Amino acid sequence: MSDKRYKRKVYLEDKPRKQAVEELLQAFQPERKYEWISPQEALGRITAEPVFAKSSMPHYHASAMDGIAVVAEKTYSAHEKNPLILVEHEDFMYVDTGNPVISPYNAVIMIEHVEELGDGRVEIIEPASPWQHIRPIGEDIVQEEMLFPQGHQVRPVDIGAMLAAQVRKIAVVKRPVVTIIPTGNELVSPGNEAKQGNIIEFNGSVFSSFIKEWGGNPILSEIVPDQPALLKEALLKAAVHSDFVVINAGSSAGSKDYTVHILQELGQVFTHGVATRPGKPVILGKVGNTVVIGMPGYPVSAYLALEWFARPLICKYLGIAEPKREKLKVKLGRRVVSTMGAEDFIRVNIGYVDGNYIATPLTRAAGVTMSLVRADALLVVPPEILGYEQGEYAEVELLKPLDEITTSYIFNGSHDLSIDLLGSHLKRMDPQTKVVSTHTGSMAGIMALKKGEAHAAGIHLLDPDTNEYNIPYLKKLLGKEDYVLLPFLKRQQGWIVPKGNPLCIQTVRDIAKQGAMYVNRQKGAGTRILFDLLLKQENLKPNDIQGYNREYFSHLSVAAEVKGDPQAVGLGVYSAAKAMGVDFIPVADESYDLLMKRAFFESNKGQRILSIIQSQAFIQEVEALGGYKVVRDIQPIYLKEM
Repeated sequence: MSDKRYKRKVYLEDKPRKQAVEELLQAFQPERKYEWISPQEALGRITAEPVFAKSSMPHYHASAMDGIAVVAEKTYSAHEKNPLILVEHEDFMYVDTGNPVISPYNAVIMIEHVEELGDGRVEIIEPASPWQHIRPIGEDIVQEEMLFPQGHQVRPVDIGAMLAAQVRKIAVVKRPVVTIIPTGNELVSPGNEAKQGNIIEFNGSVFSSFIKEWGGNPILSEIVPDQPALLKEALLKAAVHSDFVVINAGSSAGSKDYTVHILQELGQVFTHGVATRPGKPVILGKVGNTVVIGMPGYPVSAYLALEWFARPLICKYLGIAEPKREKLKVKLGRRVVSTMGAEDFIRVNIGYVDGNYIATPLTRAAGVTMSLVRADALLVVPPEILGYEQGEYAEVELLKPLDEITTSYIFNGSHDLSIDLLGSHLKRMDPQTKVVSTHTGSMAGIMALKKGEAHAAGIHLLDPDTNEYNIPYLKKLLGKEDYVLLPFLKRQQGWIVPKGNPLCIQTVRDIAKQGAMYVNRQKGAGTRILFDLLLKQENLKPNDIQGYNREYFSHLSVAAEVKGDPQAVGLGVYSAAKAMGVDFIPVADESYDLLMKRAFFESNKGQRILSIIQSQAFIQEVEALGGYKVVRDIQPIYLKEM
């Protein structure tokens, strides 16, 4: 139960994010501390003072070549018609690269230009010029010169320069101490069993990694239950030894969201809510002289808010500029709707198709961690506009290298586990390859190809009039356009049911009769079309099926939902049921094929796909999933020639 002393605070501000950051930075006035460390320990650290060379490099006249050291003036008579003979220890001395060149010698002749006669004698046919092939004292580094200014981040090459200049210790800014306090009755530590209602506490580890990457020293505290007294105790303790504190969860308006109340009791709150989506329920305040940031619990909101508010504090402490991401102009593959007055942070995948960078929005749900894992970039929609139309151009902030995006393969259309395996094989063939698989359904996959938003689409569309897969639809939608269809594999579709099939589901009529909770696929998916055909054959309507409008975008998500609900049933492929450990009742064998534009199919990328899906290793791997039969000796079907 919630503590009755703390009333729910429903009201959240809509403070502009930039204003909130500026106010936070003004409130953050830490006592910056320094420490002295050796150059070998300094990688990534920020110099607190300028670093000066303690010695020149080289600190003596050094030979730049393997050869002989000579007095240049004594070699002027050497000519190919008048060879000059030199005697070791009288006229020259042998030197290797890096050896000292001592007085009276003032030049080095490369060993390749010396004829050795034996008995300590050599012959040369070209004169030497003074100081040729000799590195003078201080050629690289001069004693007392400044190597790096204050505020320089030490790189591997910098360590070499300091060691060469005989620098023993340097002053660096101590890493700011950031205490992270995860809160919530539902949280359990990683490694423990998560029972129903429990959530593994992983945000704290992610926060710690970000803080460390940005140059801070994270301290991850134990999980604090939703009890005001315990939260107060943890916060007071952290404020004493931290440069700033991050509290995760409890920042919104729930009955057990105590952070704002505790902060008001112990210090001050100057922001509760920023005008962003996601990430709105952020709390910014102070306890004594220590800044406190209250983060939302949803992962995507939390990670974005951490970057907005924690990273600027670390950069200010270290005395460095906040890093900026590379930007890229992209064409939007779908419409993006935003809300006036709030910044919208849209995670997108990017593919390079037909000379364009195509951005496809990922889910906008704040709790979907994988949307950030899979994202190539962030599309930041400013608060003064309502979004973008499909086909418009916009600027995005890259989360991954542009080279990786440019060499990517974009698969659209129907979801299948074999596409994930294909992506893995493509990655093995070329480590720089990135595979983006968007589960939009067969019909949407065809449209994505047509609009130049994908390289290939997986499709399995059953025509009810001919009982033929894919070809009838392609003739209607694409006509005689230049596309290639690869007959890829046969797979089993069937009812995905809980272990033991408690509702005894065998037919679509059983689903209606038993009142089972049906887990449907999205409109345009081949599985959805098959289910609608089964309904029609049994003279049933969507309204007869409980849960018909509940849509999922992959076979695995359908199977996962069935696994968690003994009253659920879905239609999907055997491999998904097997992966989730639930039962499977076969309904139909279907053709799952790959569609591409002919130009792509005939390119190196297209031929690479063909070679992989015909390889024995790939075929064995796919068929081991169960419910699959990969087509051998694929004969491409050219739509233009049909």
